[in-house]
Amino acid sequence: MVRIDGSRFSGSGTIVRQAVALSALTGRSVHITNIRFRRPNPGLRPQHARAVEAIASVVGAAIHGNTVGSGQLTFEPGTAVPAQTYVWDIGSAGSTVLLAQAVLPVLAFAGTPSVVELRGGLFQDFAPSFYHFRYVLLPLLRLMGIQAEAQMVRPGYVPGGGGILRLAVQPAVGPLRPLVLEEQGEIERVWGVALSSHLRERNVSERMARTARESLTAAGYAADFELVDDDSAVQAGAALSVFADLSAGVRLGADRAGAPRRSSEAIGRYAVQHLLEDLRSGATLDRHAADQIIIFGALAAGESRFCIPGATEHVETGAWLAREFLGADVRVDDRRLVISGVGLAPRQRGK
Repeated sequence: MVRIDGSRFSGSGTIVRQAVALSALTGRSVHITNIRFRRPNPGLRPQHARAVEAIASVVGAAIHGNTVGSGQLTFEPGTAVPAQTYVWDIGSAGSTVLLAQAVLPVLAFAGTPSVVELRGGLFQDFAPSFYHFRYVLLPLLRLMGIQAEAQMVRPGYVPGGGGILRLAVQPAVGPLRPLVLEEQGEIERVWGVALSSHLRERNVSERMARTARESLTAAGYAADFELVDDDSAVQAGAALSVFADLSAGVRLGADRAGAPRRSSEAIGRYAVQHLLEDLRSGATLDRHAADQIIIFGALAAGESRFCIPGATEHVETGAWLAREFLGADVRVDDRRLVISGVGLAPRQRGK
């Protein structure tokens, strides 16, 4: 059994999601203590408990302590035959994108195609947006051998949630391929998506895009934005995502969700500021993809190499868990991320 102290590094729910996913992939039981120990509301929250239940349902795991507020959890993988369809409802505005990221490698290594419907939030602070997941992470993973498509059926925002994300995953064929992206290349295109729900009369989508475009123009970049005015969400909300495509096959992204008393203009400036910071750092992965890629690089057969904006606590968390479960060597040296993957084959899950 792998024993994980959930107060280490980021001390966040990311430790629970990644540790349980790695447990399911390797067949090694895990016991996690001090879950979210330093957070204002320590212990498991609904979105974490739901992620554990979702992964458990794919591999037939036994779980103990998976209740809201629990500070410890035991996850014991089984040998269930995975289903082809799943519906998982977080029951709150918790991030469906983080849930999708947690279950994606498990589904890809499960040996059968699957379609899952995830219900909850798609746009909120402290979590990647649906657009970042669809346009940044999934294209990277296709280069590594994971074929997955994401569709937003309905947006979901804090506090109401109610969003629907549909994810279709094909089984991986053999070990994942390593990925090397060490040079940005030249900027070929800057673009984005400005989404608002039930805010058409206030021109929120247009205002976010206009401010972002003005900020990018001041930095020397022309940009195109898709404006989306939605009426299907259960509540009003907004989100802006902006991307930069570079000639070396690199795409960087940044986003910002709406919130009470957060102006459209502030959203536009914030997202552009983060994108420009990552561009100027010379990174080939943005600050969000930098930690998201680690589990996949650790599973791949060979060495993956990237330049990242900096070593965050989430990067350190991913590196630590990859070493604990897989024995993968993950190093960050002066913003250079090197992942020596172990080449786990899909058929080895549960051995």
